Amino acid sequence: MKFEVLKTCGRARLGKLTIGGQVIETPAFMPVGTLGTIRTLEPQEVQELGYRLILGNTYHLSLRPGADVIARFGGLKKFMGWPGALLTDSGGFQIFSLSKIRTVDDDGVTFSAPEDGGRIHRLTPESALEIQARLGSDIAMVLDECPALPAESADLERAVMRTISWARRSADWIHRAADPAGAVFGITQGGLDVGMRKRCLDELIPLDFPGLAIGGLSVGEPSEQMYEVLDRILPDYPADRPRYLMGVGAPGDLETCVRLGVDLFDCVLPTRNARRGQILTRSGPVNIRNSEHAHSEAPPDPVCPCRVCAVYSRAYLRHLFHCDEILGLKLATYHNLYFIADLMKGLRDGIRSCIENSA
Repeated sequence: MKFEVLKTCGRARLGKLTIGGQVIETPAFMPVGTLGTIRTLEPQEVQELGYRLILGNTYHLSLRPGADVIARFGGLKKFMGWPGALLTDSGGFQIFSLSKIRTVDDDGVTFSAPEDGGRIHRLTPESALEIQARLGSDIAMVLDECPALPAESADLERAVMRTISWARRSADWIHRAADPAGAVFGITQGGLDVGMRKRCLDELIPLDFPGLAIGGLSVGEPSEQMYEVLDRILPDYPADRPRYLMGVGAPGDLETCVRLGVDLFDCVLPTRNARRGQILTRSGPVNIRNSEHAHSEAPPDPVCPCRVCAVYSRAYLRHLFHCDEILGLKLATYHNLYFIADLMKGLRDGIRSCIENSA
């Protein structure tokens, strides 16, 4: 993996990430393909939209279809026909999102998976990386503990100390592994406690991960609190490594966090909300199911040049959603990912044209 900061504008950074045979301009957004698919779209359509890096999930893929199956096909990219690069989450977010079916201890996390008949599945820092190596990840994430917010100080400190301990074990695994495969990124935790955040970062920097992620934000706290934390901690992150803010994808959040110095993002929002009938537009989100669109000849977003907006009306999209036609989900997903790709391109172009300073 190679990462270069090409230009800065204030704290915003224009960069170039070379990974998995792809050259990705940053700041960049990664669509989420939890189970090895960006739902409703073919991989070639995702590539057509300009994306070169997507995300898969270690926990879910290890259950279905299983790392052994995927490895037999030469990795997830070959299994799903994705020609770009791949980042995989470690399963740490599921410690937060699947709290009702998991038990965490200092060694790792145990899940009772309903998808697998309630069978017990165990993730440790080492096994999470082993699975990601079998998935053929270009960027693998360390296992971390993502605490819910608000959190008691004792719970927050426990999660941070586990995250640090697991990061050290992950670094040890990388040094021992005969073939660790792709690059491995560290993850910092600490909730809204800036002191805890900096403590976690200080412990992870010497481990020399080639990239660092900010985890445990966008988990229910107001955006303004997230911005305040990022404003205070991002200047301490190494300037020569990509900064990945996990789970953030609302258009306003993307714009603000790019200005604060974030390089990479992922989120289910554009695709999940599309499947629920929310269309992202330059004038704000539109609920295409609403009756006001029943006779509208306007395109989903009147100023959008994507192929969906060039052909289809709001009335037609509303009809598809109300009839539960799969085409409606596909068209909304395509448009929303186009919208986010165009937003990120505009942010990159803004940094590129900035005359303030250069890296």
